[in-house]
Amino acid sequence: MPNGRDTGRRRHSAAVDDHIFKTILTHPDAEAALISLISAALERQITAVRICNNELPVSDDDEKNERLDVNCVVDDGDQINVEMQASPQVELTDDEYKSFINKYIYYMTDVHSSQKSKGVRYRDLVRTYQVTFCCHPVFPERPCFVSRGCMRFDDGSLISDQINMVIVEMSKLSDALKGSTEGLSLLEQWSLFFRFAPEPEYRELINNIINQNKEIGMAATLLMEISQDEHERARLRSRRKAETDRYSDMATAELRGEMRGEMTKALKIAKDMLADGVDADTVAKWTNLTVDDILRLK
Repeated sequence: MPNGRDTGRRRHSAAVDDHIFKTILTHPDAEAALISLISAALERQITAVRICNNELPVSDDDEKNERLDVNCVVDDGDQINVEMQASPQVELTDDEYKSFINKYIYYMTDVHSSQKSKGVRYRDLVRTYQVTFCCHPVFPERPCFVSRGCMRFDDGSLISDQINMVIVEMSKLSDALKGSTEGLSLLEQWSLFFRFAPEPEYRELINNIINQNKEIGMAATLLMEISQDEHERARLRSRRKAETDRYSDMATAELRGEMRGEMTKALKIAKDMLADGVDADTVAKWTNLTVDDILRLK
């Protein structure tokens, strides 16, 4: 069974948009598809699912606060929150993707603590699962495309399975493209569908998966219906534009901050050089400031 070996950090082409992802899985005709997907993610057979708390805000034209996750309860009462991250919306730091993990844990615990506790014994609280499909690598050094975790002691024994993470790194599925689709796991099939369904060059692959899995075929039919809806496409174009504008504004603000920092540093150096008796022309040469700027420091 392919487990993926593509741990590179190159940018991957777009998967199913997160808005379409939610629209498909919350569609009235998609219950069987959602049950299949959750069963694959949790590695156990789910027989029933109830979607809850998925209303989209109607007052936010820019959709900046739109919830694009799918929150539901399964047959044994466990809470499952499923989301797609088609774009790498993470704050890169020296510890790469630390912000992603911190955000992931923050919202996972928020979902867990949102369940009603009044009149309920702590021992009766249900389990929470956060399932996230990502196009970008999260754990570059891990070869497997799916990572599951809960609270464990340092020797690996279980402390509690009350909160559970399931992170699916679809960017690591390149090996699955090289062989037959016959031996793929259910989660691999769903991941390949979400990752490559929008791309014409992988139509044969997706068709093979659809022929093997009627629930994915159901999702594919809904995807086609959504893709043909002009209003839906207009919403998605508007949303992508808003995201692009926001990222551009952030980059511009960051660049301006860097420029202000460089200017402040140059002015300090210039002031120190003037105090040491260095002439303005020499200071200008070393700091890239104008002579007029330097003379104002005197």
